[in-house]
Amino acid sequence: MEAAPLIELRNVVKTLGPTRVLDGVDLKIYRGEITAVIGKSGSGKSVLLKHIIGLFEPDEGDILIEGRSRAERSAAEKRELKRKFSYVFQDTALFDFLTVFENIALPLSERRDRSPEEIGRRVREKLHQLDLGDVGEKYPSQLSGGMKKRVALARALVTDPEIVLFDEPTTGLDPIRKNAVHSMILEYQQRYGFTGVVVSHEIPDIFFIAQRVAMIDEGKIRFEGTPEEIQRAADPEVRAFIEGLESPRDDLTGIDSHPIGQKRLLQEMIRLQRHEIPFSIVLLAMESRAGTERIGGHEAGQQVFKLFANHVTQNTYITDTCFRFDINKIMVVLPDTNREQAERFCRKISRTLEGHPLLDALEENAGFRYAVRAGIAQARPGLDLGDLVAEAQQGLAVFYESRP
Repeated sequence: MEAAPLIELRNVVKTLGPTRVLDGVDLKIYRGEITAVIGKSGSGKSVLLKHIIGLFEPDEGDILIEGRSRAERSAAEKRELKRKFSYVFQDTALFDFLTVFENIALPLSERRDRSPEEIGRRVREKLHQLDLGDVGEKYPSQLSGGMKKRVALARALVTDPEIVLFDEPTTGLDPIRKNAVHSMILEYQQRYGFTGVVVSHEIPDIFFIAQRVAMIDEGKIRFEGTPEEIQRAADPEVRAFIEGLESPRDDLTGIDSHPIGQKRLLQEMIRLQRHEIPFSIVLLAMESRAGTERIGGHEAGQQVFKLFANHVTQNTYITDTCFRFDINKIMVVLPDTNREQAERFCRKISRTLEGHPLLDALEENAGFRYAVRAGIAQARPGLDLGDLVAEAQQGLAVFYESRP
């Protein structure tokens, strides 16, 4: 039986001026998941987000939280409900005249139900947890764009919310910082278990962190489902939107994007079925070691991942395909290769990582320590593509660790 949604919008309508921005929106958001809301500019994504948090009230329709209508709740119940939410604004909305510490403390200070000592303890805790321990007395103007995003997230999390809404959190960031923010959102969502709703135009990157995707078009939800389902959607409008934003190259690593890699996988599977030409896949996952995020940060992790992807491609042949499979994973498709040959490929990657000058320099300067896990699967008749990838995922095991 399907779980009951934490938040449900039923036939929500909103008109702003002469424009009917939301035209009967139906949407379900489930507890403990990240839901991505995508759509064209001006399609109503941010207006939808403001309805979820209660900044806007619908002209028609209803919004249910935990199965109860918000409209039918008393004023006291609505105030209590509001405490379950936090909102991360597109431009971070930090106050330049306040220090980082004071910005993070603001939501607690406004509630007036905690002592200054308790507020200070909670803020220091979030500063530590989000790797911000040395910037508490700085002002927003002294921080990088990526650091400001982290401060905005710390401010959103300081109240221990159940639901965090992100309004285009990576707007204006370069590929490394954009992927660092995605990595940060995913890590802290997994750590604290909040329900996340992310308005984004970053495709396919947002699919790496979301469990569900909703596409809004002309004021209605045109698609709702998993990232895998939307990438297979038959609806021509959905396909045109997704393909219009996809790039053949992953903007962080420069290797093939996920959609290109999936097409190559399908081609190899067809060749196997028609001509019995074997192939293998190697899934490589890079992971930071315990504690290194506090030293090197998410940006250092993305820099390492970018360098690692470049290193992997340098060890492939022109007939091989190397593509971004997930937020921290690379898949290599090795045509006309059996499992033993794929294992030799992994050993070569491990051997050549030793003493790699770029990775060594980053380790020394940022204190970043990482491990690489590898999973290998050989395609064979009767094994479909999903089972092949699952076999590689299940076989992931550490095959390289950077020096302590």
